Amino acid sequence: MTLPRERFTTPLIDVAAQRARLGTRIDEAIARVLDHGRFILGPEVDVLEAGLAAATGARHAITCASGTDALLLALLAHGIGRGDAVFVPAFTFPAAAEAAALLGATPVFVDVEETYATLDPASLEAALRSLAGLRARAVVAVDLFGHTADYEAIGRVARDRDMLVIADAAQSFGAASPSGKVGTLGDIAITSFYPSKPLACYGDGGCVFTARDDTAAAVRSLRVHGQDTGGIFARIGINGRLDTIQAAILIEKLAICEEERAARERIAARYATALGNVVGIPQTAPGCRHAWACYTIRSPHRDAIDSALNQSGIATAVYYRTPLHRQPAYCGFGLAPEGAPVAERLATEVLSLPIHAYLDEATQDLIVERIRDVTG
Repeated sequence: MTLPRERFTTPLIDVAAQRARLGTRIDEAIARVLDHGRFILGPEVDVLEAGLAAATGARHAITCASGTDALLLALLAHGIGRGDAVFVPAFTFPAAAEAAALLGATPVFVDVEETYATLDPASLEAALRSLAGLRARAVVAVDLFGHTADYEAIGRVARDRDMLVIADAAQSFGAASPSGKVGTLGDIAITSFYPSKPLACYGDGGCVFTARDDTAAAVRSLRVHGQDTGGIFARIGINGRLDTIQAAILIEKLAICEEERAARERIAARYATALGNVVGIPQTAPGCRHAWACYTIRSPHRDAIDSALNQSGIATAVYYRTPLHRQPAYCGFGLAPEGAPVAERLATEVLSLPIHAYLDEATQDLIVERIRDVTG
């Protein structure tokens, strides 16, 4: 997810408005870190991890340097590598496929379902039936745009093959499904604290969530080059620690995270009322709570709407113009037998509109008006 471009007077996500809302709290949090000088794995990291575990209900929350590192750590902790297949939705950011490929595993792309744009269990099942020459080891279910994947259905497919389910909650911190809160879904979960995410720091950051003590111990070791207590390097790991300054910032933002999610939900409801008969609007499944990381509409007039909004100084984003199985770096990997037609259709229709807790009604009305001007 990219940050808004400076030329837009209406940003996709208003980081400055959030900073004003927090007042001096961020400055004071950073100053405390500068005073004690423990910039790597300082006390704020422990405080943040306890807060993240409490907010999600996860037994363990282990922070790390980025959402991509969180994916790497989840795969490393389960020994996934060469000869293993990792199933990834075709319509998402490359990080999930990238992490698998970096470890020598083979990403296999599956389609997404029509309504929520999350991994389609039927496409996963078909891909598993056609798999040859690889061990089916893991599926990365991405909670796209802030809506949780169907973990019950995906879990049923995965259990039949004894596969690991990784819940990629990079866009869905604060969301929930009938199975529980984000952070407790899947066998292991990850999130990102990139500046555009629902819970965001002022740089890169991520977290791994797990209920298993042994997995948590492995992840904690792997994020520090595989080092265990006593200076023993028991594993080959990575430099994946979260900076203490970022942890301090996140502690302050976590305190208002649910308040901001609820504000985005109100804005999403207002969009739905105004645009429901004009464009395809995002849906929320029964029993689910949406994080509203993005408000993503669908329209055959996507490019015209995009242009009209941009000309009015309104930032937009297209996630994702080219599905992963069509990207040059990934087109040589596996693909579900029927391809990914839904992913390819979404790539031509989706457009993300500004949504953040500080979006005022007058600006939202202008956005709606510009869209109606295009669609008639």
